[in-house]
Amino acid sequence: MKNFYYELTDDTWGREEIEAILEVIKSRKFTMGDKTKEFEKRFAEYFGCKYAVMVNSGSSANLLAIATLVYSGKLKEGDEVIVPAVSWSTTYYPVFQFNLKLKFVDIDFKTLNINVKELKNAITDKTKAIFVVNLLGNPNEFDEIKKICKEKGLILIEDNCESMGAKYKGKYTGTFGLIGTFSTFYSHHISTMEGGIAVTNDEELYHYMLSIRAHGWTRNLPNNSSIYTKHIDEFYEMFNFIVPGFNIRPLEIEAAVGIKQLKKLNIFIHNRRKNADYFVNKINQMENYSTQKEIGESSWFGFPIILTNDLEGKRNMIVKKLKENNIEVRPIVAGNFTRHKVIKYMNYEIYGKLKNADYIHENGFFIGNHSFLDIERLKIIINILKNI
Repeated sequence: MKNFYYELTDDTWGREEIEAILEVIKSRKFTMGDKTKEFEKRFAEYFGCKYAVMVNSGSSANLLAIATLVYSGKLKEGDEVIVPAVSWSTTYYPVFQFNLKLKFVDIDFKTLNINVKELKNAITDKTKAIFVVNLLGNPNEFDEIKKICKEKGLILIEDNCESMGAKYKGKYTGTFGLIGTFSTFYSHHISTMEGGIAVTNDEELYHYMLSIRAHGWTRNLPNNSSIYTKHIDEFYEMFNFIVPGFNIRPLEIEAAVGIKQLKKLNIFIHNRRKNADYFVNKINQMENYSTQKEIGESSWFGFPIILTNDLEGKRNMIVKKLKENNIEVRPIVAGNFTRHKVIKYMNYEIYGKLKNADYIHENGFFIGNHSFLDIERLKIIINILKNI
């Protein structure tokens, strides 16, 4: 269609974000500083948690979460961590990189999140944690998952990188686990260019995160930290290291933009949900397509589409048609991750059959959702899908 283009994501920056960047440039203070602290404070307040630690990406937030749980002694080498078979690569990499064992469990065909029944059956004496993923904005069934964790004495970790602003029974996703992670990458619910955040209510874990984020040094720890007693000599504490950390600090520019973007998040989520009301209703009326079943209040990162009935096995044709009509398309995250060649490097186990993950891998894709109301363009996409 002439002049029609439907991109994966939209640009949500305005004049205020540019002014925030210029303010940082004028200050000549570019690395992690006061703007980062302000953004972290506002982020924690917004989501109702005690502590937030900003890093340079959502992937780094996952790395920070796993590193923190290992260095604090809550997880140890060889412990089994249950994960859903469908997610982004950097949900899994930190688990492998810290010598933990991945156990992959199938997803629910409708919600696209971990299959709770399979999850419960997959638990063994070696299982120490569950790393759930709120896929494409959709909350997990947290009542049941929290109950399982309590009964079995398991740690709950939450990858919420695709689901900022989603809620389950009035509580924000990303705040159900011991640590939750968020992403502020360009295409996500708020954009700081690159960026991520890890949140927790546990002060000790928070202090570990402060150290691990910046080289494993003590400089950023408060004087009353429970994980390390600082020397009186400030010079000594400038380059003093207590854990093998990383350099995953954010830039002040990213934090400054984040402060402005966070103020807009409510309207962004409102608009995404309005777009979803239209799109999901129309897709559910069509015979050969299905989409994600919402649990709680999804923040609708994008619109997953699963081909069924007469269109099963015909994804290449559908994707080609959509591209011909200037509609950007992506796989449903990484599909069944165990089918990627990188899996050969990892210590992992597959529980049962990954039937639904396989089906999504071969018959699923998603188109973007936007932070502005976009019903008119979605009408065009629905008509294109109808006419294929």
